[in-house]
Amino acid sequence: MTASAQLVEQLGALFAENFHVSVPAPDADLLEEGLLDSFQFVELLVQIEKRFGMRIDIAGIDLNDLRTLERLAGLIARRRTETSGQPVHDELSLNVQSG
Repeated sequence: MTASAQLVEQLGALFAENFHVSVPAPDADLLEEGLLDSFQFVELLVQIEKRFGMRIDIAGIDLNDLRTLERLAGLIARRRTETSGQPVHDELSLNVQSG
């Protein structure tokens, strides 16, 4: 399993545990599907910070990075790369970063 696939799986579990919803697909739009509202975005960031041990400044992120599990995984992978200096070699991360 790729690093991004693992992140997507972990994010799916986070949604199930904290929001009591099952995300239908990694590319499902969380807003359009009604899985997240504006209040839950703040809780999502808190839960990501706790689970993945990173600080995410809301002013420094693009709302589109929070729309799907794939994009969230890309955001987390990029933050890990920024803090570790290690590049992420994974097709999904590269697609998320460029798309």
